[in-house]
Amino acid sequence: MSELARVHLSKSAPDAYKTLSAFSKTVGGIADEAGIDARLKELVQIHVSQLNGCAYCVRVHLERAEKAGVTADTIAQLPVWRESGVFSDRERAGLELAESFTFVSEEGIADEVYNRVGGILTESEYVGLSWILVSINAFNRIAIAGRYSVPSREDMAGEDRDAASGAAW
Repeated sequence: MSELARVHLSKSAPDAYKTLSAFSKTVGGIADEAGIDARLKELVQIHVSQLNGCAYCVRVHLERAEKAGVTADTIAQLPVWRESGVFSDRERAGLELAESFTFVSEEGIADEVYNRVGGILTESEYVGLSWILVSINAFNRIAIAGRYSVPSREDMAGEDRDAASGAAW
């Protein structure tokens, strides 16, 4: 494995990154309007990032989840959410949908998942959550491909500021 630095997509094409960041803000607004609360948004983004192996995005969304009142115990239960009793039906639906979107190339969104999730979420909630999942999967791919370093917890405020200006990572 080479120790050479990887191309840094967000710095190499800041306009593209700013556009993705603006997309993410739009998606967040759609999810807010649909009634997707901060807790659910952060839980699914952490879980997707765990599934994709994106340590950077796990760190970012861990910070945001804590601000939304999610406990360390709940976050620790994400990898075993099916066996855990700490998640509501809506959160379980969101986590199942998160897995389907993350592994969409394997079988798409299976009918049984779509129907089960659709029995819990409204159409607007499904739409809002789906766009959140599209967005986080895109950010994961940028960070993973570039092997972006994971900042210390103390540096996260600077990371969020840099991301907002298009100079992330």
